[in-house]
Amino acid sequence: MASTQTIGLPADDPRTIIATRPMRLPQCVAIAICFLLNALDGFDILAVTFAAPGIARQWSVGPATIGLVVSSGLAGMVVGSLTLGQLADRIGRRPQVLLCLAIMVTGMAASAFAPDATTLCLLRAFTGLGLGAVLAAVNALAAEFASRRRRELAVSIMAAGYPAGGIVGGWAAAQLLKHHGWESIFLFGAGATALMVPLVLLFLPESIGWLATRGGPDALRRINAILQRLGQPMAGQLVALEEPKASMRALFGDRYRVTTLALIAIYGLHMMTFYYALGWTPALVAALGFDPSRATIVSVVMNMGGATGGLLLGFLSPRLGLRPLVIAGLAGAAVAVAAFGAVPADMRLLQGAAFLLGFLANGSVVGLYALIASLYPTTLRATGTGTVIGFGRFGAAFGPFVAGQLLAIGAGRGVTSLLLALGSAIAALVLIAVRLRETARD
Repeated sequence: MASTQTIGLPADDPRTIIATRPMRLPQCVAIAICFLLNALDGFDILAVTFAAPGIARQWSVGPATIGLVVSSGLAGMVVGSLTLGQLADRIGRRPQVLLCLAIMVTGMAASAFAPDATTLCLLRAFTGLGLGAVLAAVNALAAEFASRRRRELAVSIMAAGYPAGGIVGGWAAAQLLKHHGWESIFLFGAGATALMVPLVLLFLPESIGWLATRGGPDALRRINAILQRLGQPMAGQLVALEEPKASMRALFGDRYRVTTLALIAIYGLHMMTFYYALGWTPALVAALGFDPSRATIVSVVMNMGGATGGLLLGFLSPRLGLRPLVIAGLAGAAVAVAAFGAVPADMRLLQGAAFLLGFLANGSVVGLYALIASLYPTTLRATGTGTVIGFGRFGAAFGPFVAGQLLAIGAGRGVTSLLLALGSAIAALVLIAVRLRETARD
């Protein structure tokens, strides 16, 4: 990936050191922490679908109320991405992550004791604030702890946490529900999230890139302390650079307007397709006559494909180019979703189609995260990520809703899949048509 920051910077500037020197074990550990933080999002999304039947039985509520419970979490994520996501560019990546973890632990733990559906909706929305905002920080952190050569791989590993969290979340929820009520799922999530706090405190230092942009009389001292922890040589000087301040105005100003609008459109359109596949696959497979537990396995296989696709994209992008791979992934995802709608009622064929769908669809999401990291400078990286993801989640909510309406009027699995596949197809066309210039700073 091309970069501009180290051009003109001395070899002993900390940004040059991180960008050009081989990565050390503490940097890899920091990226692994980012992977685990992103896994919390994947766990939460799938776990709530497992809790839904028990909630419906206990409170005698229908699908409309359950839909509100699920949607309230997504709504909270949208607000969190668009508001708290910007804090990572203002107060620092690490404080923002710790704040989000505190919100998530509180929301998940309290959800287990919700007395009614209304309270649960409010608590799910509160939890979503943290979930939506944390990704903005971890996307920036994964990019900023990696060398230039390994940056796309680092972001891919971080993003692979989402499907991995979905796999673990689905398995854990299924085991918990054999012996406990739906409340246990939220308590498990709160416990897993709480365990991340000491890991962040011990193994996730502040971003050197962010500290370098903030400057200040003690910036070099703080940076050198972190470089020492990372096993890298000390920086001799810190060169001041002119960079835009973190704000929504900067994102939509002359310099970044086209980039921001294009990324929002691409991400939102693909999320429309992707979340249709994630949200409706168990119901569509069950409608073919399979037991619901077997239908859920198809979703797990889809997440396995997603993790594989995301990691493979990270390995291939330095060789084949990030943008061509994302275009191919988006186009392939559109074909895979349309094809999934035509697969006959054979479990092996359905699982194979689901794996391929997850491979291409989530691989594209991973590529988009890496693209976002490459298109914004350090001072705007978290704000840009949060804004793109925040607006893009409207597509995530729109896709499953449209699918429900189409299925309700008898469109059928094949027609619905074909129409929802258009989201990823149009996203690929937008990425082809719009020229995006990489401006990221190492």
